[in-house]
Amino acid sequence: MNSILIQNGLIVDGTGRKPYMGNVLLKGDRIAAVGDVNQDAERVIDADGKVVCPGFIDIHRHCDAKFLQGPEFAKVMLAQGITTTVTGNCGMSLAPSPAEPGEMYDFMEAVLGAGCAALGIRTSRQYREALEGRPLPVNTAFMAGTGSIKITVRGFSDAPWTEKDQAEAAALVEEALTEGAVGISAGIMYLPECYSTAKDFGEILKPLGKAGKPLCVHIRGEGDSLVASVQEVLEIGRIAGCPVEISHFKCCGVKNWKKGIHQAIAYIEKARAAGQDVTCDFYPYEGGSTALTTMLPPAFVAGNMAKALARLGTPEGVEDFRKSVSVLYPDWDNYAITLGWERILISGVSDKENERFLGLSVAEAAEKFGFADGAACAAYLMNSDAGKTAIINLSMCQEDIDTVARLPYSVVISDSIYADTNTPHPRMYGAFPKILREYVGERKVLSLQEAIAKMTSRPAARMGLKDRGVLAANAYADLLIFDPSHFRDNATFAAPTRLATGLDWAFLNGQLVWQDGRCLKMDAGCLIK
Repeated sequence: MNSILIQNGLIVDGTGRKPYMGNVLLKGDRIAAVGDVNQDAERVIDADGKVVCPGFIDIHRHCDAKFLQGPEFAKVMLAQGITTTVTGNCGMSLAPSPAEPGEMYDFMEAVLGAGCAALGIRTSRQYREALEGRPLPVNTAFMAGTGSIKITVRGFSDAPWTEKDQAEAAALVEEALTEGAVGISAGIMYLPECYSTAKDFGEILKPLGKAGKPLCVHIRGEGDSLVASVQEVLEIGRIAGCPVEISHFKCCGVKNWKKGIHQAIAYIEKARAAGQDVTCDFYPYEGGSTALTTMLPPAFVAGNMAKALARLGTPEGVEDFRKSVSVLYPDWDNYAITLGWERILISGVSDKENERFLGLSVAEAAEKFGFADGAACAAYLMNSDAGKTAIINLSMCQEDIDTVARLPYSVVISDSIYADTNTPHPRMYGAFPKILREYVGERKVLSLQEAIAKMTSRPAARMGLKDRGVLAANAYADLLIFDPSHFRDNATFAAPTRLATGLDWAFLNGQLVWQDGRCLKMDAGCLIK
């Protein structure tokens, strides 16, 4: 059994307790002892002047397919200290999928990336077996998405659920949990889930309540309808009897800033005070990232995405789309109005000819390339890209983000999406060290120990990842060593693919995987069930 003694480090154990000077002894894939440890070891590392903490846990990353397409991309995770991730977020998972999955994977390509259909994954068992059957660059747990479940059961239809549909969907939820899913995700904002009611979700998620595992949910609206959307997911949790994790909790739309988030928090805290298990997560940026098809009003799609995208290629369809995004809706956030096309950046395209749009806002692209307006440009992109265009929406204000960051029940995520592009959201490359550099070091929003707890033990506890996220005897030996004055994110919206720098060492299941800016191993991870 290999043994490693890390000496003289500032121990930040992941629990939120005050840091202290001490040593950590690793034996095999576990931590043998922490604190006043002075034993012989095969290797000794001097961590004088450095922090020693658990590896970071990103419970919201859309790398579902990438782990099956090769580990090379994982360097961006290890560089920022991520040793564990959870896939299958926002209702979008590789499995389950219908017998003819092309339309589903085309719809999800702007989030999960290309090549999903070629993987041949149809069931949760097949996804689990695929992950178990190859080396993993980081520890991985998975969820099944209710979007994938609904598409598998009934496609993109906007017709009401039948009892037979609900039973079939509930069976797919139960199957995913049986195969090791650590939770279920929902993307209520997205098609076709936006056509479902709280009762629909509550009924199909009852197996989740019985298992005691969380629902991680992209709520219906994060702008004008934020408060109603939070109330809705609280109701879903009550019907299903399951814990609720509100994904990337934020308040979008300029007129909602500094108001809506506080109203939504009041409802969450009322529910928590009444005994409901509700938490949330956030990423440390003022812009989010998703698919351009989120700009399509559900009424315009009318349950048929392929037909809607085809209509956008006609003058009549463009005019209908323009009219549909010129009004506000009570149950759908219209970012064309609440943000404006000038705050929607084009970050990923499928058609090579559309690469000329990358890095521009929709408004800038419309003016530069001669479209009548932003609506016409967006329609062209969605039609020519078959709905696969990825965007960054500059939708939040820093004060609201700080408010969520300070909540004692919030945790840090990246929400990295994997559209095939050279201009991704910088959160893919830097979300976790950005917390340490900016929120701890520069602006003092969080203490060091509180920030690290939000990136380690708390996400581990939320997802039931046993023996992860803490420096404690018998916990898995996932840990980082770094000088907090040097460890930093470098990715920006202007230069989004710069790797994080300054991580001295990273261990994954007791194996040294990163040292002084170099990735040493990409096969030390395991599947967590």
